[in-house]
Amino acid sequence: MKEYLQKYVALRKHNMQVAVKKAKQRKMCYLFLAPYAILFFTFTILPVITSIYYSFTYYNVFEPAKWAGLDNYISLILDDDVFITGLKNTLMVAIITGPLGYIASFLFAWLINELPRWIRTIAVIIFYAPSLANSCVVIFSQLFRGDAYGYINSYLIEWGIIDAPILWLTNPAYMLWICMLVTLWMSLGTGFLSFVAGLQGVDQSQYEAGYMDGVKNRWQELWYITLPGMKPMLLFGAIMTITGSFGVGYVMQTLCGFPSTDYAARTIVSHIQDYGFQRFEMGYASAIATILFLMMILCNKAIQSLLRRVGT
Repeated sequence: MKEYLQKYVALRKHNMQVAVKKAKQRKMCYLFLAPYAILFFTFTILPVITSIYYSFTYYNVFEPAKWAGLDNYISLILDDDVFITGLKNTLMVAIITGPLGYIASFLFAWLINELPRWIRTIAVIIFYAPSLANSCVVIFSQLFRGDAYGYINSYLIEWGIIDAPILWLTNPAYMLWICMLVTLWMSLGTGFLSFVAGLQGVDQSQYEAGYMDGVKNRWQELWYITLPGMKPMLLFGAIMTITGSFGVGYVMQTLCGFPSTDYAARTIVSHIQDYGFQRFEMGYASAIATILFLMMILCNKAIQSLLRRVGT
């Protein structure tokens, strides 16, 4: 046992010396990476660490933070019914719009990739535009206005389907579904662009080799050649689309107001904004943000393990 430990320590020491030697040889590479590393640490890693720390404190901005242990998390789970509602809504949006947006983005990218180059360029701009323009929310708010002048109500009344306008954005029965529809529409461009790039990057010689090895149709071509050839883009698109669906909040607040009727459109993000920027309970808001962060990390791990099986 003693000899084994000595060999292990010697091996660790040797590996450390090799790593230091390589770092010295590549110091110019680290120098070029330093600006990004400093910015990434300052604006991403440091805020996450700070938020996790404050989640265990009582902190209202105006007074020094006081250690509270697990009180914030206990209150969230046991006493905060609105948080539970927001958690359910967030999971529902993520489970429905995330996979649907991911699959739809890939299918549209796959179909558009078959078009001539100039038509493909126009189609890519059209599909990617909704993810950039927040004005889409304004357009949908006009479509689902709760009076007779809203486009949906106007047509339904004209066709005799309803007698009175439906309060689409204030009735809890409709609010969440409409918000999911808008979120799905706006999320198409996020993974869509990466899928287009991934499809363009697949080596065409692989298709020729596949035909010689027995690939008979487009579905076999997709499963055995296209998907394995663009795994990095599939992973990037999944992370951006599915985990991004956990961060919904802007769409809900713009369409349904803040707070929404009976908190029917409440999400974790809007709950963070409520406690962080309305009530200034930063410790409690940090606890909510930490739970959201952990959910997204677990989702990333699940996505990575699932996509490793693609094409195998």
